[in-house]
Amino acid sequence: MTEAPKRVRVTADAAPRRPTTATRGIALPGSPVDEADAVYARALMRSQFRLALGTIAGFVLVVLAMALTIALIPEIDRIVLWGLPLSWLLQAFAFYPVILVFALLYVRTAARNERRYRALRDRE
Repeated sequence: MTEAPKRVRVTADAAPRRPTTATRGIALPGSPVDEADAVYARALMRSQFRLALGTIAGFVLVVLAMALTIALIPEIDRIVLWGLPLSWLLQAFAFYPVILVFALLYVRTAARNERRYRALRDRE
C-alpha cells in the first residue's frame, strides 16, 4: 500500500485593496469608470434586455401562430409531398427560417443599439 500524498497549504499575502467607486457600471477599455459611462452602460444593458424580451415575445407569437395553423387546418394533412403530409414538413422545416429571421433582426438591432451608445459616449 502506498502512502497518501502529503497536503501542502499555499497562502499568499492579500493584495492591497483599492477604494471602489460608488458606480456599478461596466469598465470601458482605456478609460476610468466615471458616472457618465456607468449611466450609459446601464442604459445600454436595459435597452439590450428590452430588445431580447421583445424578440422572444415576437418569436413565441409567430411560432404559436404557425403551430395553431397546422393544428387547426386539417386540409394541410391531405396535401402530400415526397410521401409526407405537408403538416409534417412544415413542422420539420418551416421553423428554421423563422429562427434565422428573428436572429438576424436581433443582431442588427443590438448592433445599432451599441453604435448609438458609442456615439453618445464619444459625444461627451
